[in-house]
This record gives sequence, structure tokens and C-alpha cells, in this order.
Amino acid sequence: MTAEVLAMVALVLAALPLALFLVNLTVYRPPPPVGVPTSRKLPAVSVLIPARNESANIGAAIASALHNDGLEFEVVVLDDHSEDDTAAIVQAFARRDPRVRLASAPPLPGGWCGKQHACHVLAGLARHPWLLFLDADVRLEPGALARLAAWVEQRNVDLASGVPRQVTGTWLEKLLIPLVHLILLGYLPMPFMRWFRSPAFAAGCGQLFIARATAYARAGGHAAIRTTLHDGLRLPKAFRRAGLTTDLFDATDVASCRMYHDAAEVWRGLGKNAAEGIAAPGLIGPWTLLLAGGHVLPFVLLLAAPWIGTQTLAIAAIAAGASLALRGLAVAVSTICGRAGPPAGQPLR
Repeated sequence: MTAEVLAMVALVLAALPLALFLVNLTVYRPPPPVGVPTSRKLPAVSVLIPARNESANIGAAIASALHNDGLEFEVVVLDDHSEDDTAAIVQAFARRDPRVRLASAPPLPGGWCGKQHACHVLAGLARHPWLLFLDADVRLEPGALARLAAWVEQRNVDLASGVPRQVTGTWLEKLLIPLVHLILLGYLPMPFMRWFRSPAFAAGCGQLFIARATAYARAGGHAAIRTTLHDGLRLPKAFRRAGLTTDLFDATDVASCRMYHDAAEVWRGLGKNAAEGIAAPGLIGPWTLLLAGGHVLPFVLLLAAPWIGTQTLAIAAIAAGASLALRGLAVAVSTICGRAGPPAGQPLR
């Protein structure tokens, strides 16, 4: 294969995800603010948080949820055999606010992943028609619950998810965390996701899911994905296999999350998510070729500038520019609050 052909391949593999990313930005929008007073009664929501040794996070997670109003809600925390002060922190909140409940996880049955079992138990404890599953390191913004409840009701969706604004500190976080949005928006055709119910278009983020309780039961909920570590992809697939609808929204001004705190955590976490998230070992090779061809090959060709022709070099430079533009967009979407809908105070009708 000649250098010019390689450059053309690199250009295609860099430009197509950039174009799809831009198309997806017209679809991937944040839930609009809900005016006060609202034009209709919003459905009640159960905020469900699995927690195992989360004493450093659980207080802030509960406090952020309680800073919401405009609808009825509860916060249920499942203490999954924690060895720290997680349960005591939740109990302190529960004594001050009746909307907070603490439950203890039963022993983990054979064949279950711990998080999926915890979410399954939490769903059984919920009292309200909408279930909001949150990781303990997610912080809801004020007004988030009302916005989410109004949005899912308006769109008549069964399961929805969004990637919260990613708070980063270390250089490796800043370099790698935006890959979540790069993959999501650069390689998933979101208009097709909304037009068709095929499981092939399933996607989500395990940090934040909101589901209609009746649909959750029909799809089998987390029991349908009991063996996996990765609910971000598998839970939407289970819903779609049951003939239900799933959707995505920009959650960067609805919630925030600090996933990892050092380079070792980033490497372990993203490695696990990559292996599980692809969902099929046979896809690792094709994904590697797609990503390497669009985001590594252009720069390899630029390094080979003394040995390739001017035209080939120009094509490689355009491919490199498309790759950098895509990464820049992913950083912006991942770490900057989303583009709000109607201004606050304008009711969502």
C-alpha cells in the first residue's frame, strides 16, 4: 500500500467521525430547564445509589440530590457491606430528612456482578414510577431531577442516559477521559438510535440512568445483565431487546463526576471499560484499526514527511487536523457544561 493510499485512508477514518460528531451535536442536547411554576405535575423519582466503601463520596452525592425541588422524590442508598463509615453517613442524613432511606444489601448470589445486584435490589425498594440510578461519585445539579423527569415524560422514553460533566485533575485524566465522548459522539449515529429500536444502536453511561419502573421490570432490569461489569452498554441493549425505547441526553449541566484521581486509576478503569464496553472480543481488532487509522496514522505520516510527496503530506495534514478537531470537540463537550435549552423561567411544555 502506497503512502498516498495510507494518507487517504487516514483522512477518511479521521473525517467521518468528525462529521458524525457534528451531526450528533444537533441531537445530543441537555434537558431544557423547567420553568417555575411548571405547566404540569412532574412524575415522582426514586434516586437510587449503590454504595460500597463510599464514605468519601456518599455525603456529597446525597446532599446534591436533596438540593432539588419541584417534584416528589426519595433518595435510597444501598450499603453494600461497606467496611467504612458509609452507612453511618447515610443514617445521619436519614435522621434529618425523611426523603433519605438506608438499606443493607443481602449477600451476593452466585453469578451476579456486585453493582448489578445492588441496582436490582434498589429497584425493588423504590416507591416511585421513575428510577434514577446514580453512582456515588456523581453530583446532581440543582433542578436536575425536575429537568430529567420532564424530559423523559415529554419524549416518552423508557430508559435514558447521559454522560455527566467529567471533572479532571491529573494530566492523564485530561488526556483520556474525553475519549468517552469521542467514542460516543464520533461513532454512534444518534439519529438512527432514535429512528430504530435495534440493540445495535444501544448506548448509555453507567454513571447515570433514568428508567420508567414498569419498563425496567419488562426488560428484566439489571437482572438481565447480572454477569457483566459494564451496564453502560448492556442495560440499553436489554431494553431494546424487549422492544423498548432508549435515548441519550447531554448531562454536563445536569450532573458532574470525578471518576478517577490518579494515573493508575485512569488506566485500570478505562482498560476495563474498553474491554467490557466493546461487548464482543471480536470487535477489539476492528475498533483498534478504526481508532489507530484515524488518530495515530495521520501523525505517523507527518513524521515521515521527508520521505513522502507533497500531495501525500497535505492529505496527512488534513487528516491530522480533523483528528485534532475531533479531540478538541470531545474535550469541550466532556468538561464544559452543555448548551442549555430554553432560558430558566420559560416553562417546558
